[in-house]
Amino acid sequence: MIFQTNRLLIRKLTRTDKELFFELMGNPNVMNPIPRKTLSKPESDKRLEEFIRLEAFENNKIWCLTAKGNSDLIGVCGFVESEGSFEMAYSLRETCWKNGFGGEIAKGLIEYGFEKLNLDKIIAEVNIENLYSLKILDGLMTPMHDTINTQDNCTDRYYELLKENWKKKHLGKSV
Repeated sequence: MIFQTNRLLIRKLTRTDKELFFELMGNPNVMNPIPRKTLSKPESDKRLEEFIRLEAFENNKIWCLTAKGNSDLIGVCGFVESEGSFEMAYSLRETCWKNGFGGEIAKGLIEYGFEKLNLDKIIAEVNIENLYSLKILDGLMTPMHDTINTQDNCTDRYYELLKENWKKKHLGKSV
């Protein structure tokens, strides 16, 4: 186990996650708001192998998200190094939407990033059409600016959260 929240466990991805990982990566309702193209089964299997390999050898960490009491993958989460900062990332299977898991994992990632990884700043970017993620991030981080993302053909909102601000707001501590 990497870490846990009240209802969620975060662990390393394994090859046994293949079918549920494909349910996530092959679902246009999940991938379109990101926006990313849906993956075929072979593409999804290849991406899973990449994430498993990256976790062992790189700063990029994408982990399996499960509900406590059940080892089945309900989503993925982690950190991706981006221009000298670490971007928080999470995605849930469609069957796991609208029960508070998004906000819970976002809070858990922030706490883990600052307390265990000793990051000074966490960033996030989200397509402005992804209203649920915007709502979550608006409550946790500072929106910085909107940018046209030509690669994904959308407008992204960039967020950041500094460790010192998080500690003051959420822990009542000075740095």
